[in-house]
Amino acid sequence: MRTRTLPAATALAVLFCSAALAVTSAAPALADSSTVLPVASTGDVVVDGVHQRVFISDPKNGKVVATDYNGTVVGTIESLAGVRGLELSADSGTLYAAVEDADAIVAIDTATATEAHRYPTGAGTQPEYPALAGGKLWFGYRGSGTGNIGSLDLSGSDPVVSLGQDTNKTWNDAPILASSPGAPGTVVAGTSGQSPNELAVFDVSSGSATRTAYAWDPGSSSDLSDLAVTPDGKDVVTASGSPYKQQVFKVSDLSGDGSYTTNAYPNAVDIAPNGAVAAGTFSWYDPDVHIFEPGISAPVRQYDFPNTGNSSGADTLAASGLAWAPDASKLFAVSYNDSDVYSLRVLDNPTKADTTLTATAPATAPRAKSLSVTGKLTSDAAFPSGTTVSVRRTDAETPSGKLLGTATVGADGSYSFADTPPAGGQVTYTVTYAGDDYHASATATSTVNVAKTTTTLTLNNNGKVYAYNSQVKFTAHLGTTYKNRTVAIYADPYGGDKPNKLVKSGTVDSSGNLSATVYLTRDTKLTAKFTGDTRYAPVTATSTAGAQVKVSTALSGYYTTKTAWNQTYRYFHKSKDPVYDTTMTPYPNRKYKAEVQGYYDGAWRSTHSEYLVLGSGGTDTLELTGTPPTGVRFRIRSSYIDTTSGDNVNSTTYGTWKYFIFTS
Repeated sequence: MRTRTLPAATALAVLFCSAALAVTSAAPALADSSTVLPVASTGDVVVDGVHQRVFISDPKNGKVVATDYNGTVVGTIESLAGVRGLELSADSGTLYAAVEDADAIVAIDTATATEAHRYPTGAGTQPEYPALAGGKLWFGYRGSGTGNIGSLDLSGSDPVVSLGQDTNKTWNDAPILASSPGAPGTVVAGTSGQSPNELAVFDVSSGSATRTAYAWDPGSSSDLSDLAVTPDGKDVVTASGSPYKQQVFKVSDLSGDGSYTTNAYPNAVDIAPNGAVAAGTFSWYDPDVHIFEPGISAPVRQYDFPNTGNSSGADTLAASGLAWAPDASKLFAVSYNDSDVYSLRVLDNPTKADTTLTATAPATAPRAKSLSVTGKLTSDAAFPSGTTVSVRRTDAETPSGKLLGTATVGADGSYSFADTPPAGGQVTYTVTYAGDDYHASATATSTVNVAKTTTTLTLNNNGKVYAYNSQVKFTAHLGTTYKNRTVAIYADPYGGDKPNKLVKSGTVDSSGNLSATVYLTRDTKLTAKFTGDTRYAPVTATSTAGAQVKVSTALSGYYTTKTAWNQTYRYFHKSKDPVYDTTMTPYPNRKYKAEVQGYYDGAWRSTHSEYLVLGSGGTDTLELTGTPPTGVRFRIRSSYIDTTSGDNVNSTTYGTWKYFIFTS
């Protein structure tokens, strides 16, 4: 039996105290989700794609928090006083953290989220910003009221720290460092919070830092918060409080090379391996995150955070608070509200602009004569020249559809496709745009009625939902036809492991009806087909019926039961951890929604809910641990929520509430 724990203080006390506590059970990945972080500040964000973890440094609390891609905390590395900058090794096995107040670089094992090694950098060095390049770990440090650059060489049997690598000594504070696989022997440095800005480029391929480019006040910018080097190593993109754009400078000589227009006040930038640029701003009333194609100054997509606090302005992005997943499928952003509550926001497919596709064909057309399908493909982001859409025709001769070819989209987004339908009846044209790195896919359909006389065919029970394993009678009704009075009824249960299956085929009765009985254990699409004859066209009717799951739950560990408020309540001593068992119809990777409510201020109110993965046999055990409030009415239930529970095989099913109270 698998048992997971849920701290009772989290699950039960949210309504009754102001502290937001972390939940350690797994939760599903949802599009553009948000999770409160147990931090009081943030210094840097790094994403480990191998282990699918996000690491956030918290200088104020002296720790690094590790979450999964859903934002659930999976580990915390403590005793890192003043930790700020983070850098991930090329193999994702080690996270290097610059720990300012400990005068050290700390190596963290990403697989276990534990400290592996601690490398002192020298008393009073206060390292802040690490970057890997030229086979060494470079770091910007403060030291004695001025800034400089040091290196940590771990290639030999003993670590070697070299300080004062920048002999020009122009830094007033620890410089921010950045590097890129596209320029493996190069480090770019910039001032932090200084006006005007100062940038420099160093060749570190020899093992020492040689300044190759320098710029004082590049682009009339000030208050640098973040910088990132493009994957090809050609440019560095900066985020400064002003001007109101993320400026681009050539790494070769730090001359201007464009910009990405955002708004007030730029404070973060990160670049995905495919070149997509995520630019962040400190903006109460404007979008906070702006996504750009490489070299294109207009954003593909923008995100405006909601207001989770009490001020008139919305939540704002933390400085250096953006990090891409390596495959650019997700962007992680750290935000905070006016109460300094920090959240990790997971933005799914941020590089893909919304796409709209239309398709129009004649309402009617003669068989075997040419017709045209026309439409338009539009998006806020421009499409490359030569973009195409594919056209598929579905008719009586090809009910599963036939790919006809492609149509090239014009400069204005319009397209046209000619076809000669060979069969009569309903002919459906499905036009599809496959999408690319910067545009979402889109599909549009248009139907033409061709040639033959049509008859009516219906199938009942569409949209109805039944209890698990109900025996349901489906009746197809066929209208007027010429000779053929045969109808076939098919059942297609949801889920790829169950094929579409013929349930019954036969001649309709004198009323035009044919019935078939189906046991519903899953949502099922029923299809009735009439194949047609020489005068009447083929016709199909469908009916989708829902099937709920079986769900049973049990609470154990209580010392008595009583009937109160028209319900049966289980009574627990607060020293006893309740055990909550759930049994549900199993399905691969299925989750159930565990929901806890408390009766407060005259109404039941949700205190906690999350999705938990069922065991292979459809069971799970949840233990409520910790010290809960006493004398408060609680209830808990398990539910299957269609799609959100990890699949769409069954219809939403709510379990029964189990009521309980804690006593001293």
